[in-house]
Amino acid sequence: MTLAELVIVMMIVAIITAIGVPMYRHVTTDNRMSAEVNALLGDLEYARSEAVREGRTITVCVAASTTAPYACAATGTDTWQNGWITFVDIDDNQTIQGSQYVLRVHAPFASSDTFESDYGVNFVSFNRYGFAYTGEANVTLTLKNSTDNAVFTRCLLLSQSGMMTTALHITDPGECPGT
Repeated sequence: MTLAELVIVMMIVAIITAIGVPMYRHVTTDNRMSAEVNALLGDLEYARSEAVREGRTITVCVAASTTAPYACAATGTDTWQNGWITFVDIDDNQTIQGSQYVLRVHAPFASSDTFESDYGVNFVSFNRYGFAYTGEANVTLTLKNSTDNAVFTRCLLLSQSGMMTTALHITDPGECPGT
């Protein structure tokens, strides 16, 4: 093996690395953002199905504490990235009456992403018919990555009828604001 061959091989490796590392970072950030928005979507869909199945109000709220004793965050605290709690809301007042009524607890995000709603919504309650109550009309929860890059922005759209969907800023900026 000559020195020229070694230099050429090293240049090829450097070029591949220069192209591959940024793409890997993009893919991992994109996957993390999808997993985070889908975690809340999954728990909301679970809450809705349990409300219909049990014939009771099921609420998902921003967590003040994700360890026992569980508690919902104060009104106006819409920092969903701090975790959320799914529970049977026996008094229809968005308050956890005891650990035995807690169905699921989602821990805070390990990343520094933000997940906030328009209107400061910090809970979603589903009645026995599957309709959503948030205190507002249709709600959009927007997930942004720590760099606030609109390419990675995801939204979870929730209607009063209980229908939920996700959107990407890059494909539907009208439904999902980027910044």
